[in-house]
Amino acid sequence: MAELHDLTALEQGSAVRRGEVSALELTEHYLDRVARLDDVGAFVEVVADRARAAARAVDPAAPGAGPLHGVPTAVKDLNLTAGVPTRFGSAAFDDHVPEVSDAVTEAVEAAGMPWLGKTSTPELGSPCYTEPEGRPAAVTPWDRTRMAGGSSGGAGAAVAAGLVPLAQGSDGGGSIRIPASCCGLVGLKPTRGRISGHPMYGDPTGLATSGSLARTVRDAAALLDVLAGRRPGDPSWAPEPSTSFLAACDTAPRRLRVARFSTPVIADVEVDPAVLATYDDASRLLSDLGHEVEDVPVPLPPEAVPVFERCWAVLTALSPVPEDRQHLLRPLTRWLMDQGHAVTGPEFGTAIGAMRRFAAAALTALAPYDVVLTPPLATPPLPVGAIRDDADPARDFAAQKAFTPYTSAWNVTGMPAVSLPLGETVVDGTTLPVGVMLAGRPAEETLLLSVAAQVEAARPWHDRRPPGW
Repeated sequence: MAELHDLTALEQGSAVRRGEVSALELTEHYLDRVARLDDVGAFVEVVADRARAAARAVDPAAPGAGPLHGVPTAVKDLNLTAGVPTRFGSAAFDDHVPEVSDAVTEAVEAAGMPWLGKTSTPELGSPCYTEPEGRPAAVTPWDRTRMAGGSSGGAGAAVAAGLVPLAQGSDGGGSIRIPASCCGLVGLKPTRGRISGHPMYGDPTGLATSGSLARTVRDAAALLDVLAGRRPGDPSWAPEPSTSFLAACDTAPRRLRVARFSTPVIADVEVDPAVLATYDDASRLLSDLGHEVEDVPVPLPPEAVPVFERCWAVLTALSPVPEDRQHLLRPLTRWLMDQGHAVTGPEFGTAIGAMRRFAAAALTALAPYDVVLTPPLATPPLPVGAIRDDADPARDFAAQKAFTPYTSAWNVTGMPAVSLPLGETVVDGTTLPVGVMLAGRPAEETLLLSVAAQVEAARPWHDRRPPGW
């Protein structure tokens, strides 16, 4: 008989509605797993009593209850949680307890999803690895000596290790899709404006958004249905889809035009053969499914890279770190802040304008295609500490670009993108996941999810289990 954590999130929600299991039983099951099995650096804060209280309040027969009603989850340590510490992965915020929750936390709670705690993130969510100061590194459960990626590394580790069935993350340069590829998950970054940034609105560039980490496409889509929606004060928003994102997974796509490229976008780096093999396998699979796959040039020129980096540095500099606590920041963060503070206001405005022009050119070039196929990463997950370099932050930053040379392109354009755990490789006798990435036109998550679900149906991955499952 399957254990509760073997079920998909949607199967768990269905079991709650049928009365086969209660939300409290599910919550206790996962709290027990967190207490016993979190050797992957997933959680920085567990709120067991709060989660139990939320689970007791779940009414399976409540009018309008969604398919994830009663299903446990977690909240990233970048998201505001009223009365529960939000440390932003930084010692500079160790005593920070927000008075309000943000739109993501409120959406999770409104959906009747008890959240068990806060998942680990690197300082201010900046690096592509999750190694917060004074805390365990987030690692992939496929090999606990290797990184879970970042910045949603704790969320990725939690879902992949079966500590929660699914979780939200956030993504400003790949921070959902990187952990998904490292941990063997589905990682969905939605289109710009799909999920509200209320009340912080801390990203004037439009690079960042929240999204889903799950073990199946349908679970990721169901969580997007929970998170999606705009607030009156949002600076941008995506048009409402004609159907739910979950329903889109059950609709077979028409014959699609698929663009593909494997040349790295933001770094001149050699791509691992296993990554290219998975990319080529995905290309053949899409062709076998009836789609037209075509090689295209990289849609963003090298000149776009320093523009993105300038905006990234300014975003770091805009972080509201109290002056008397800035000495607690990591060398990489201080280096990025120095880079950002060196940019004048007019220079920042010029960089945003240039980035939007680069995005417009890329969107125009890709407009004839329904989806775009690339790898998400240049290599399988690297050993913990392989990128971090406190003695030379510039080298650290360059190594991050070399590891993740594809993901940030779709933050620049605002397109939705999803990492899928299609491949595997063996490194030093250990099986590691290898992802592929599909991106769609702006606001066309329904089509993107439709083809992603078609790929999963043709090559299922849900039954893959990491060690310690």
